[in-house]
Amino acid sequence: MKSELGKLLSNVETVAVIGCSANKYRTSYHIANYLQEQGIRIIPVNPNYDEVLGEECYDSMADIPDDITIDVVDIFRDSEYTADMVREAIDWSEKSGQKPVIWTQLAVSSDKAKSLAEENNYQYVENKCMMVQHDKAVA
Repeated sequence: MKSELGKLLSNVETVAVIGCSANKYRTSYHIANYLQEQGIRIIPVNPNYDEVLGEECYDSMADIPDDITIDVVDIFRDSEYTADMVREAIDWSEKSGQKPVIWTQLAVSSDKAKSLAEENNYQYVENKCMMVQHDKAVA
């Protein structure tokens, strides 16, 4: 029987990857590449790049067009920035009318980020590697 996370991940079609790097030695690149290989569309978000893994890279969540459906916002930023990234995701969601799951990779969550997500009724996954969890879900 699939876990709640397993069910979520088996239905994910598009993931915004906050802090996605074009450096193939960075974890965010590796996981974004894995997601692409699984048929999941990635929307890279990082002001340092124009493109990552063949996808247009946006400077911030605010720059992602409202008509792009996002199922999960996966955050790869240091924990000191996570609450700001959650706020960006919430602001984008209010503008687009969508409510993606907010996912924080290992060791990037913060109490402030979690509280902000929960106060605004967002599903919040913390300290889990999306690649590992997805691999378990599809296995």
